[in-house]
Amino acid sequence: DSASSGFSFKGIKDYLDCYRSGKLTPSQVAKNIVAMLEDCDKSTPPLRAIVQWDQEQIMLMAEASTARYRNKCTLSYLDGIPVCLKEEFKVVPYHHRVGTVYLGTEPETEDATVAKKLREAGAIIIGVSNMHELGTGTTGCNPNRYHKIPRNPYKPNHFTGGSSSGSAAAVAAGLCPVAIGTDGGGSVRIPASFCGVVGLKGTFGRISSHGSLPLSYSTVSVGPICTSVADAAIVYSILAEPDPLYPYGLKQPKATLSDMCAPDLKGLKLGVDWTFFKACDAEVLSICEKAVEHLQSLGASVVEVSLPEMEEVRVAHVICILSEMRDFLQPDFNKHFQEMNLDTRANLALASQFTALDYITANRQRTRSMRFLREIFTTVNCILTPAVATTAPRIYESDLLTGSSDLSFTIRSMRFMQLGNFTGIPGLVVPIGYSTAGLPISFQVMAKWWDEAVLLRIGLKLEQFRYQTKKPSIYYDILA
Repeated sequence: DSASSGFSFKGIKDYLDCYRSGKLTPSQVAKNIVAMLEDCDKSTPPLRAIVQWDQEQIMLMAEASTARYRNKCTLSYLDGIPVCLKEEFKVVPYHHRVGTVYLGTEPETEDATVAKKLREAGAIIIGVSNMHELGTGTTGCNPNRYHKIPRNPYKPNHFTGGSSSGSAAAVAAGLCPVAIGTDGGGSVRIPASFCGVVGLKGTFGRISSHGSLPLSYSTVSVGPICTSVADAAIVYSILAEPDPLYPYGLKQPKATLSDMCAPDLKGLKLGVDWTFFKACDAEVLSICEKAVEHLQSLGASVVEVSLPEMEEVRVAHVICILSEMRDFLQPDFNKHFQEMNLDTRANLALASQFTALDYITANRQRTRSMRFLREIFTTVNCILTPAVATTAPRIYESDLLTGSSDLSFTIRSMRFMQLGNFTGIPGLVVPIGYSTAGLPISFQVMAKWWDEAVLLRIGLKLEQFRYQTKKPSIYYDILA
């Protein structure tokens, strides 16, 4: 993993180059993936990134793509590209278990909107990925029999982060360059950060979440996890549009990638609340401060801003997301309590203590916070923070049996995430380096509603800051 060997993740372009040059066909790639999927579950410990897959389904999609390349009539930049979707989405013919043992008793017969769009784009869906049970945590720890604990490809004795745990692990381990997750409290951005890959949480409503389990209808956004910012932009441009089946995104402006490839960042104002920014581990802080300097060196100006009432935001976000989950999962809590993981029970029990008055007060705070942000975004183009205040935590023996519940870790891991979920603004996390222990450290950029384009523009420049990419200790080179 030295700089000279120059490891880099294989992205969409690498796959397309192989297909267009005839070096490999999508069918050959699919055969490789099937072999790797068999291998990664036999390894010690098993990776547990993809929890349901079907060789016949994978080969069917790959053969159709191979024929399209042969006849020069491909459907999109995702034609023949391997992707996986978090188990929170309905994907035919898999079980829609959402990380539980009791949901999805029958195979799905209808796709979620994002699964349908990926199929229409010609992607090869290699299966559904592991997740924290019902999306209730940020470690990805899920000890139940269908899931087990996904491993961080950089350090297999560390967590992936959650709740889109398997999606991030699959991308970092090279099984697919694209995965789809959902993010209600950092669930795309935390695992992407811990696994050293790129994660984009779209503006609330930007990408349809129709066909995913509606755990929290006011905080959850859908987004891609990819090996690069350019790939995230490609997936975003294909998935981001109104869906008649999903009311929250109907009035959205057209998604653009304007100025994404501008040569510098001249004219951009980057907002930093330094008190908030600095509330992270020393190793994380030192590399994130250097990343800010890097963006300044490209012509952007850094403006000090004050993010008001962040403690109120933190509490109000928790009240909103847990109240909505408890509302939706009330029948499950009564009927399937014994089958739930311990930390799921604890979270849903905590949620039952919130009152209608708490929920109303929390939503008043949301209105206030959105108004503060509207003012802040008249003076800056985006807000910069570290992605997660800490690196991926260790997995202990007991976690494998009973799961893990560490409230102080959950709070720390969500610290820089909640503002985006609570107010609906988009956020992008980009890996910028490693801790002395070799764990990935990432940086976050947030922008005003519907302005994903500026995130991608800054993200491309952030990628140039990391002078080397370390090879994960679990890595499959599908194109080799």
